Amino acid sequence: MTDSSKKEQLYQLIRANPFISQQDLAVELRLSRSAVAGHIAGLIRERRLLGRAYVLPDKRPVMCIGAANLDRKLRTIEAMQLGTSNPATAEEVYGGVARNIAENLARLNLPVALLTALGDDGAGRNLQDHADAAGIDTRGSLKLPDNATGTYTAILDDKGELVVALADMALYDRITPEFLASRQPQRSAAAMTVADLNLPADSITALLASARSDNVPLVIVAVSQPKMARLPASLQGLRLLILNRGELETRAGRALPTEADVRAACNEVRLHGAQDVIVTCGSQGVYHTRGAELVWLAAHQVEVIDVTGAGDAFSAAVCWSLYQGSDDLTLACRRGLKVAAMTLESQETVSPVLAADVLDEIHDFDMSAPLFPTKG
Repeated sequence: MTDSSKKEQLYQLIRANPFISQQDLAVELRLSRSAVAGHIAGLIRERRLLGRAYVLPDKRPVMCIGAANLDRKLRTIEAMQLGTSNPATAEEVYGGVARNIAENLARLNLPVALLTALGDDGAGRNLQDHADAAGIDTRGSLKLPDNATGTYTAILDDKGELVVALADMALYDRITPEFLASRQPQRSAAAMTVADLNLPADSITALLASARSDNVPLVIVAVSQPKMARLPASLQGLRLLILNRGELETRAGRALPTEADVRAACNEVRLHGAQDVIVTCGSQGVYHTRGAELVWLAAHQVEVIDVTGAGDAFSAAVCWSLYQGSDDLTLACRRGLKVAAMTLESQETVSPVLAADVLDEIHDFDMSAPLFPTKG
């Protein structure tokens, strides 16, 4: 067999598994390690591969890093009464902020990878199987035989609104800077990184350092007010911070009752190093920064079936828009509000009817979500 045909076989093996080792390639093709290295160097010179991670030019993924949980949702049948038993329905679904964003992005037809931590139990295996079926690459994730897979239990009222949530997510503390360093080839080959604040504080700091050195855009998505403490003081290297009003208040250390207060707090976050900030306000809409100014977008008015996953859907659509090469945050937020509305109208955490053509329909000017610039 000629060298060119061996190189083509090697290329096809890498297409099937971009993280295959040189040793495995050598065994599969019955070549020496040096011969494999020579073929890989040739493919890189030809720009058919993009360096050490063997990433194909048309497959640079969005790398999502953070939680992948088994979500339990309990919803009361009638108006909730505290201090007593309430008739309810229960279901188990796959969740976690990073995982939800990854599945939304996969449904929007983007290449996507997920770095998370999973227990060696039925829930972990089911999560991985579900991710594989959805087109999410989880091969770099951490498997922990001594831990149970993370869980999130949401208590919803009869209207589908969240009353309280309980999270068992200590295993994500094992996604350490050392673990992230071990996945550096995969991370540096990504087109964008999206991280949630279920990660330890020093891991968030490490991701910010990587964003500065690798020039890969980093988006951080907040998950709760208590976990805002994991966000470092310096946000140099951060392309975008997505958080809700309460989380912004936690970061600012004060109440933010007016639009002027929100604008001032966003400008403080930008002074700390973040390029942009998006502040979600539930059913009212969202703010986003435009330089030192603040732009308001109203939410779509829909019949809410279930709020679970709507914020993650919004974040995914914003990231989808940035991935397309557009820095227009107004357009990105319009797309986010559209996908959030679809999710609110669905019983699923990720809308089953979501597809990329939904966002293609939303262009630079779309009166479906009015824009109200900040006054004064």
